[in-house]
Amino acid sequence: MCAAVSNPLAILVADSNQTRRQLLAGALRRRPEFRISACALDLAAIAQSFETAPFHVAVMSIDQPKQSGGGLAVVRRFHIAHPEAVIVLLLDDYDRETVFSAFRSGARGLFCLSQQPFRALCKCIHSVHAGQIWANSEQLRFLVELADQVSSVRMVDARGVKLLTAREEQVVALVVDGLSNREVAQELNLSEHTVKKYLFRIFEKLGISSRVELVLYAFHHGDTRPVEWLAGA
Repeated sequence: MCAAVSNPLAILVADSNQTRRQLLAGALRRRPEFRISACALDLAAIAQSFETAPFHVAVMSIDQPKQSGGGLAVVRRFHIAHPEAVIVLLLDDYDRETVFSAFRSGARGLFCLSQQPFRALCKCIHSVHAGQIWANSEQLRFLVELADQVSSVRMVDARGVKLLTAREEQVVALVVDGLSNREVAQELNLSEHTVKKYLFRIFEKLGISSRVELVLYAFHHGDTRPVEWLAGA
C-alpha cells in the first residue's frame, strides 16, 4: 500500500550522472506518496541534503561498486554517520562480491532497473522503509553463503608479505564486525583467554594498542575475503 499523500516519504536520489539523476527524480516525483530531492553521489552533498531536509530513504546509483574509494565508500561513510537513513542501491549489474560489499556498507535494498520494472522500485522503497530487506533470490543466496563462512582480513606489508596468521586474520575480521572478545571466542570455538592472547599478538605485530586502532588499521590496510573454517583449539 502507498503512503498517504498528506504524509509523503522523503526520498533522496543521489547519482553522479546528472541526466540519469534528473530522469529518475522526475519519474519518482510523479508518485504522489513521495517527496523527492536530488544531489550528486558525493558524501558532502548527501550529508548537506540530510541536514537541510532529512530524508527517509536514499536511492543511490553506483556505477563501479568495486572501485576503491568509489560509490560504496560514500555509502558506507554516510551510513556510519546517519544509520537512521535507509539506503537502496541502484546497480547496473552485480556479482557475489558486490552484493556482500553493498550490504556490509549499509544498503538495505539492491535494485537493477535493467532487470525490474520501475513500479517495482517504488515497492522496493516502501519495503525498505518498513524495515524489510529487498534482494532477489540470487542475492539472498549469496548472503546465505556468506553466513556459512568465517571472514578474514588479509594484511600485508609493503612487499606483500602477510603480517598475520590465518587465525589472527579471522579474529581481526570479527573484531571489525563489532564482536566482543566473548562473541569472538564463541564464533571461533576458542576460550576468551585465547582470544585475548591473539589480540595481544596482533597489536604487537601491527604496532597498535587498542581495538579502535585495530578497526581503523583494518579499514585502511585490510583486504576482506572469505576463508576456510579453522577449528578452534
